[in-house]
Amino acid sequence: MLRLWPGVWAWPSDPKTGSNATIGRVVHDLLFTKPVPGAVKQDDGYRLSWQGAALMGILNVTPDSFSDGGRFTSVAAAFKQATAMLAAGALVIDIGGESSRPGAEPISTQDELARVLPIIKRLSDETEVLISIDTSKAEVAAAALQAGAHLVNDISGLRQAEMLAICAQEAVPAVIMHMQGEPRSMQQNPTYQDVSGEVFGFLERQANLALNAGLPSVMLDPGIGFGKSLEHNLQLIRELDQLVSKGYPVLLGASRKRLIDMIANVPEGTQRDPGALALHLYGLDQGAAMLRVHNVPAHNQAVKVWTALRG
Repeated sequence: MLRLWPGVWAWPSDPKTGSNATIGRVVHDLLFTKPVPGAVKQDDGYRLSWQGAALMGILNVTPDSFSDGGRFTSVAAAFKQATAMLAAGALVIDIGGESSRPGAEPISTQDELARVLPIIKRLSDETEVLISIDTSKAEVAAAALQAGAHLVNDISGLRQAEMLAICAQEAVPAVIMHMQGEPRSMQQNPTYQDVSGEVFGFLERQANLALNAGLPSVMLDPGIGFGKSLEHNLQLIRELDQLVSKGYPVLLGASRKRLIDMIANVPEGTQRDPGALALHLYGLDQGAAMLRVHNVPAHNQAVKVWTALRG
């Protein structure tokens, strides 16, 4: 097996099929400084590795998320959904307590903590699952990590010094996402001169900043639907291999997003899984390491078939 760059490995390509055939056999990893479910202790820390594409299950414990708002606001309902996603093949459960849908209004730190901490604590106490906290608030991230979360998923891309400091202090990996503007206004008039160059360049700069600050590893997310037009989103997915070439695992999250409605006229979010599968499988062909999804069973089945086709 060949090391392509830190965190990414692959088998040599088959000369009969070309180097692209190795995409499904690439091994990605994240480094942790503390033991986490599924990670193997090595000299430099605890390394969590996976082949091809892994799944991050979305668990919104909010009343107003665009697809599943209100469904998992009780700890019992959230726990049932999390364990179902884990059983269906999710590697990570991503817990969010504040909606980031276009037009969403911010909530208080206290309200967000009240939503996320009980389910994080229960999952940490009763399961062996890798937990991600989806937040842009440093105080929420700190409390979630103390309660049992293992990594931070920050839609603001570690722009806030306080969030970067918390992740460095706790020495945890982070998902760095790109967003133009803020949720309440980000879709009003997203504008770029070169969307791929600007988004991918920002993510690479933030990754270098994070690693230099002391984070053990990072994953990059282009932020589909976060301050982007339909064409911006499509271009970022078409050119995702350019972000992959930066040398970090890439997370793609297009699950049930409005671009599917804009393409295929599917106004109901829960009916957009077929479109999400199409976008995500295209992203896997570009080298994405992880998919952030609502429907874990459907994606697990699709990824297994895609992987079989890849040989």
